[in-house]
Amino acid sequence: MQTLDDADLDLVAALQLTPRAPLNAVAEILGTSASTVGRRIQRLQESRLLRFISTVHWSLILTANPYVVWIKCEPGMTSGVAAAIQEVPEAQSIMIISGDADIYCTIYPLAGTDLRRLLTHTLPAIPGIASIESHLVLRTARQAVAWHLNRLTGEQTAALREHADADPSSPPESVGPLNEAEFNTLRLLVDDGRITAAQAARELDVSRSTAYRLIQSVLEAGAARPRVEIEPAVLGFRLTALITLEVQPQHIPAVLAALSAEPSGRFTVMTAGPASITHHAVFRDEDHLSRFVTEDIGALPGINGLNMSTALAVLRRQWIDRDNDVLLGDRVHDFLSRP
Repeated sequence: MQTLDDADLDLVAALQLTPRAPLNAVAEILGTSASTVGRRIQRLQESRLLRFISTVHWSLILTANPYVVWIKCEPGMTSGVAAAIQEVPEAQSIMIISGDADIYCTIYPLAGTDLRRLLTHTLPAIPGIASIESHLVLRTARQAVAWHLNRLTGEQTAALREHADADPSSPPESVGPLNEAEFNTLRLLVDDGRITAAQAARELDVSRSTAYRLIQSVLEAGAARPRVEIEPAVLGFRLTALITLEVQPQHIPAVLAALSAEPSGRFTVMTAGPASITHHAVFRDEDHLSRFVTEDIGALPGINGLNMSTALAVLRRQWIDRDNDVLLGDRVHDFLSRP
């Protein structure tokens, strides 16, 4: 695993806040040159450590809410089962984990998905699976697009936010239908969150001014939220934990709100299952995780029970497959085909 120096980390923190900010503006805020910023980004991209992508609003690509799925495998079959799940387009993230289950994945019902068949036949039929628990996501409090390094000064953060397209922690509740040109622009932003108007104009065969208007329309509607996709371990967060909480019903909103504000969190949802909340977070080390559980979760109201797993291997995040926790391969974008 490659390590990043302080200048790299500052740059990543800045780009997480404003993925599409002009490089000269980022450089000025960080006290360096645009050419240096450009070279560092190019090096990180060529090393397959960083990608600019966009998160698509769920309402545009899903036919129902996602599911979190916990899979127990027959002894010695976990790797084979995980590889088979990687062939499932609806599997947005996949981890081999410790704890009560062997594999955790998130299933997103894309256009054309027969969800009942997928959960009750396709996945259970994979050789080596002993049992499956699938829990419907009822409410989402935090997504990975909101996770970022907290290492810049307040002045730098405020200056960067002036270049932000939108607040990543406040997605719109819904997004209206897109026309064909906007949808094609959305596809481009999914694969390259920093695509320029000139690049989009060539891909769409339109004028640069039209491409600019299309990009702004898609971004302002909240249909796409540009983000930096980078392996947390490269940034010093080597431990990934999945925490499920049994919470008294009247306290669920407060616990969701508290966990969604935690800087370690990447995915916090209310689910229909034995545990009412699933919290996926990253930590610097075991002590960081233990303090989070005893101090932060311990202070929350209405917690009746807690279960915890840690990731032994992260095979996929945001539809991007991994090799030794480094970005690998092309994005799966067939799900963006119109129904």
